[in-house]
Amino acid sequence: MLNMNRRQFLSASVLFAAPTMLGLAGCGNSGSSSADSGSAYGEGYVFKHGFDLDYPPYSYIDDNGNNGGFDVEMAQAVCAYYKWEYQAVPFNWDAKDAELNAGSCDCIWSGFTMNGREDDYLWSKPYSDNTQMIMVKKDSGIATLADLAGKKVGVQTATSAYDLLQDEEGQAELAGTFDKLEVYETYTIAFNDLKAGAIDAIAIDVTSGNFLMSGETDYQFLEEMLGSEQYAIGFRKDDTELCDLVNAALDALVEDGTYDSIGQKYPEIYDYLCLGK
Repeated sequence: MLNMNRRQFLSASVLFAAPTMLGLAGCGNSGSSSADSGSAYGEGYVFKHGFDLDYPPYSYIDDNGNNGGFDVEMAQAVCAYYKWEYQAVPFNWDAKDAELNAGSCDCIWSGFTMNGREDDYLWSKPYSDNTQMIMVKKDSGIATLADLAGKKVGVQTATSAYDLLQDEEGQAELAGTFDKLEVYETYTIAFNDLKAGAIDAIAIDVTSGNFLMSGETDYQFLEEMLGSEQYAIGFRKDDTELCDLVNAALDALVEDGTYDSIGQKYPEIYDYLCLGK
């Protein structure tokens, strides 16, 4: 595994005053809140955050074993807002549905694309825009999507980039020109193989690609994009109350500046954050 210079997880310490319950119509005043007294989600509720254990800068476990990433910090800020207890549930990405359906986690919150999956989960409001791109070495001689013909291209399993390359209405025709589509457990491993010359390119979302390329000078994206998407939080379909509460907290965290403050720690994704815009 690549020993990446990852950011240490910083706990969001936000002080809230004047309890208030926010509606979903828009952003409300900042303040500590809680669910109705008869709700199962009152103060002290254990919020089990399901996330990909290696999907920086949204979620990851750093070299010291700490949970980090934009989504992790935002989930902790939601817990601070409601005075919930935060519980991290990291998993391999291809196990996300099994973990959610088994009740091991309350949601999948980890750079999770909602487009094309609208009917599979109950979704929060989208919080980040994104684009699927192709990453290559600058000296690779690959300048366009057409140049990928006969090349080895890497992608992480169970990601939107992977789905796009399998979709006949997406980029399956392009994928058919590759010498091989190498499927990886994580993008970190794929990036290692790109560095080593084992593959020629990676199909990846631009924000994660920006993170992997930070501090590197030998890599770039092709100008042509594969597709666009939005990230949101996926809940079980019957968990409407929990989804509504998280949406309300997101509105509050936008209003009081927490969302923006956390986003500024992650410059690779900051320009793609879409709440409150």
